[in-house]
Amino acid sequence: MIVWINGAFGAGKSTLAAGLHTALSQSVLADPEDIGALLRQSMAGHYQQLPDYQDYPAWRRLTVHLITELHQLAGGPVIVPMTVLNQAYARDMFTPLSRLGTAFHHLVLHADPGPLTARINTSLEYPGDGPRSEAVRSHRRRRTPDYEHAATAWLHTVAHVIDTSTLTPGQTLQAALAHLFHTST
Repeated sequence: MIVWINGAFGAGKSTLAAGLHTALSQSVLADPEDIGALLRQSMAGHYQQLPDYQDYPAWRRLTVHLITELHQLAGGPVIVPMTVLNQAYARDMFTPLSRLGTAFHHLVLHADPGPLTARINTSLEYPGDGPRSEAVRSHRRRRTPDYEHAATAWLHTVAHVIDTSTLTPGQTLQAALAHLFHTST
């Protein structure tokens, strides 16, 4: 199976991905952000450089290719924690991934604005490096309205939504596993 974990920045995608990786035997993690970093580095200073790596069609194609290859190589679940808020970009990736002949699960981690803001404000991505952690928190705050718009416009209608507003990471993991095992049978 392929499990794409989408949702608000700071909603717990990486935490859930780590939990699923531990819980699902033979699973592997795929991080499309690594492809984005490679594209960002490669295109730095180029006249066709784009501010968001998700805007590169190559990022979407390479992400699909990576996940497909990992699925074939590992033979087990591929877990993908990545926020994708552009519906066309999601379709570019999710359509071919859903046609691979394996279960494709699109999970969205949702948190109401109050709990999400509290999580963002207390997150410490880089212990000992306050400015770097604040840069991550600032990015997450800036992107919250983008998530809220996508959630109401399309995202919550095409995915299984797990409302994490009042859930612990362990409860979120249990909710995700319950969904995966319920829909896989």
